[in-house]
Amino acid sequence: MEQHVKKTLIIVLQICILYIFSYIGNVIQNFFHLVIPGSILGLLLLFTCLCFKIVPVKWIENGAGFLLSLLMLFFIPTTVGVMNYSSLLSFQGALFILAVLLSTVISIAITGTAGQFLEKKAQKRKDDKECSKAHSQSA
Repeated sequence: MEQHVKKTLIIVLQICILYIFSYIGNVIQNFFHLVIPGSILGLLLLFTCLCFKIVPVKWIENGAGFLLSLLMLFFIPTTVGVMNYSSLLSFQGALFILAVLLSTVISIAITGTAGQFLEKKAQKRKDDKECSKAHSQSA
């Protein structure tokens, strides 16, 4: 029983640490009148602190894992709210979904083509360098 209470207390404290970062981000956003949401600034601040090992991962690991396990519950109100707008799910909704799918396919195609082009260019540059190196050694 004591172990369960201890683990729960640790999770609550770790969630408080995460909340503090979110709060600091909101304060920064309000103070500087930035267009970036304070919660995003808080995440960037947390990320920076984790990268520079100012905040060890073990300080937030269990609390973040707990919040991630509940993440789907945060989307339920939004999903139910969309159900109130049947026009979004009708013809306009279908056009919207089609536009999203089409733009995704186009983005993937362009990214893949550009990646292949750059890879071929890098390979050609590497081959030319090896060829000139081999040519200079034989001369």
